[in-house]
Amino acid sequence: MARIIVVTSGKGGVGKTTSSAAISMGLALRGHKTVVIDFDVGLRNLDLIMGCERRVVYDLVNVINGEATLNQALIKDKRCSELFILPASQTRDKDALSIEGVGKILEDLAKDFEYIVCDSPAGIERGATMAMYFADDAIVVTNPEVSSVRDSDRMLGILASKSRRAETAEEPIREYLLLTRYNPERVEQGEMLSVEDVQEILSLQLLGVVPESKAILNASNSGTPVILDTDSDAGQAYSDIVARYLGEDKPQRFIVKEKQGLFKKLFGGK
Repeated sequence: MARIIVVTSGKGGVGKTTSSAAISMGLALRGHKTVVIDFDVGLRNLDLIMGCERRVVYDLVNVINGEATLNQALIKDKRCSELFILPASQTRDKDALSIEGVGKILEDLAKDFEYIVCDSPAGIERGATMAMYFADDAIVVTNPEVSSVRDSDRMLGILASKSRRAETAEEPIREYLLLTRYNPERVEQGEMLSVEDVQEILSLQLLGVVPESKAILNASNSGTPVILDTDSDAGQAYSDIVARYLGEDKPQRFIVKEKQGLFKKLFGGK
């Protein structure tokens, strides 16, 4: 039975699509057949970050409307045979999504895939509620700033009350915290909330911390999930996050400021 993961947040621009791409690629690289779905109807960014924008012919809404089959719309990743992408439509309205239509797609995908990652748009509009409704697990992405954390707290309320699991009194959605754009130096200076501050507000299991990193922008611009950049701190952070999600015991990294070695002090390293 497939596990449905929604990657969500209250605020835009916190790194949901980057996280969806990295996590789905990480699961697939570990041999788990995975599909990642873009629910941001009208905007559609996942295919750009996955580097398959030129291969989009049919999309999520085409399948819901019966204009294409799942097989026609799914795009197989060129770098990993276990990963597939289902893009969103750029030309339709979010009202094109329906509980019945999305439910049927997820039911059909569950026959072939181990993990279904739903890249949710920000906020509480229809695309976001559709992405969350069927979730088994929720990865709540937030930046270490008050407005982002507050909006994420609101999303937790929706996950707890408006999901299928809530309606049918099943086991609640498993919720995880993913903290992005974290900078320990700025935390020390009081410019950012600390990991402890965020956890105190949201009371979620910490899946991982992704540091501020130029590698994320470079990866996005090149259409490559940052987890494939194994030399970068962000790539390593997402690799750890996937491992923890799968139950491995990995110590948290990138939370405290690195101590400068003598060499860096002598030669001007920052």
